[in-house]
Amino acid sequence: MIQTPYLLFLGDAPDALAAKVAQGIRDWRPENCVGQYRMEGCKADLKLPDMTLAEAKAAGAKTLVIGVANRGGVISKAWKKVLVEALEEGFDLASGLHNLLHDEPDLVAVAQATGRSLHDVRVPEVDYPVADGVKRSGKRVLAVGTDCSVGKMYTALALDKAMREKGMKSTFHATGQTGILITGDGVPLDAVIADFMAGSIEWLTPPNDADHWGIIEGQGSLFHVSFSGVTLALIHGGQPDALILCHEPTRTHMRGLPGYALPSLEDLRDLSLQMARVANPDCRVVGVSINTQHMSEAEAANYCAEVEARLGLPTVDPFRHGAARLAEALGAY
Repeated sequence: MIQTPYLLFLGDAPDALAAKVAQGIRDWRPENCVGQYRMEGCKADLKLPDMTLAEAKAAGAKTLVIGVANRGGVISKAWKKVLVEALEEGFDLASGLHNLLHDEPDLVAVAQATGRSLHDVRVPEVDYPVADGVKRSGKRVLAVGTDCSVGKMYTALALDKAMREKGMKSTFHATGQTGILITGDGVPLDAVIADFMAGSIEWLTPPNDADHWGIIEGQGSLFHVSFSGVTLALIHGGQPDALILCHEPTRTHMRGLPGYALPSLEDLRDLSLQMARVANPDCRVVGVSINTQHMSEAEAANYCAEVEARLGLPTVDPFRHGAARLAEALGAY
C-alpha cells in the first residue's frame, strides 16, 4: 500500500501539462494532497501550498509522489538530490515513470538504509494472457482522443461519478499511472509487453452483469505516431460497446510532435469506429468530451454547442459541466 497523504513533487516541469499526474491526483483525491514541492524553474502550479520536505513531513505527508510525466518517463539527474533527501527525511517514494525507482542503485541503497519504501506503479504485477477476442457479458465504454493528454482519464472518472449518482452500475478501470495512483488498482498498459497488451485489458474488464458499464481509461491516440499502439490495444482488448470522443481545441499540434496537426473529430470518429468494430461490430460513438480549460465560459459553451450541432452527439466538458449527459447517453444505449 502507498501511504497517504502525499507531497506532490513537480520537479522542474516545463509546463502545466507535464505535471498531469500530480494534477489528476489533486483534482480527484484532494484529501490525499498536503502540498507541492517545486524546484527552481518549475512552470507548473497546482495551487497547493509550496512546502519544503521538512514542512510537509510536519504536516503529515508520508509519501513523495513524482507527479511529473515527462517524455520518455525518466528520473532527471536534477531530481535525485531531492529524492534522496526525501528518503532521509522519512518519506516513501512513489512513481509512475518508465524509469523505475528500483533501477536506481543510489535510491535503493538509501531506502534500505532508512527503512523506507519505493513504489513503482508502472510495473505489471500479473502474467497477462494473450487476447482471445471472445465476447464478454456486460457493457464497456472507452474514451478515445485526438491527441495525448486531452482529458480521457478525466472523462472516464467524471462519467463514473455521474453514473453512480444516477444509480447506474459502473466501474472505472485505470490503465495508466495516474489512474492507478488515484484508485489504487489497474493495469499499467504502456509497460506491458506488446503481445499481452490487449489481453491485459480483457483481464481488467471481465464478464459482468448485463446492465453494468466498465469505464476504461483511454491512453494515447490512434493519430499519435509515438503512442498509437497502446490505444489500439485498448480498443481491441476492451471491445467497447460505446466510444466517447475527446478533444482539446486550443492545441496547435500533437503533444510532442510539432510537425503533426491534430485530426478532426470526424476523422477520430471514423477511424476509431473502424478499429473498434473489428472486435465489436455493434460499437458506436455516444458522445463528445471537450477539454475547455483554456477557454472562457462563453467560449466553452459556444464551442460545445457547435460540435454538438455538427456531430449530432451530446457534447460537454465533463470536468467543467459534469458528465450527466454522457451518462444519460449510455443509459439509453
